[in-house]
Amino acid sequence: MAAKFELYTDNAGEYRFRLKAGNGENILASEGYKAKASAENGIESVKKNASDDARYEKKETSSGKHMFNLKSTNGQVIGTSQSYESTSGRDNGIDSVKKNAPGAEVSDLTA
Repeated sequence: MAAKFELYTDNAGEYRFRLKAGNGENILASEGYKAKASAENGIESVKKNASDDARYEKKETSSGKHMFNLKSTNGQVIGTSQSYESTSGRDNGIDSVKKNAPGAEVSDLTA
């Protein structure tokens, strides 16, 4: 199974997307958007920025786990990873976004 973006609505009625790896694991999730077009623009921004190392912000959570944000050229966060136990897990997550996001299909679950 190939990686894909899933576009969906959350319980609050906002549009969100997530990037799922070929194995079905979530590797990146968006914030909530009021408009579907804004979420679609977010997906395009992830595709465009995924290959740029400078766009990744590596962080440690308050509980000592590791995660990352993918930022657009204007510095806004466009996607957030899950929490990883190790820095190598987080770095593998970044590699997965870089490899999978640019060509990932979009599955619209809002229709």
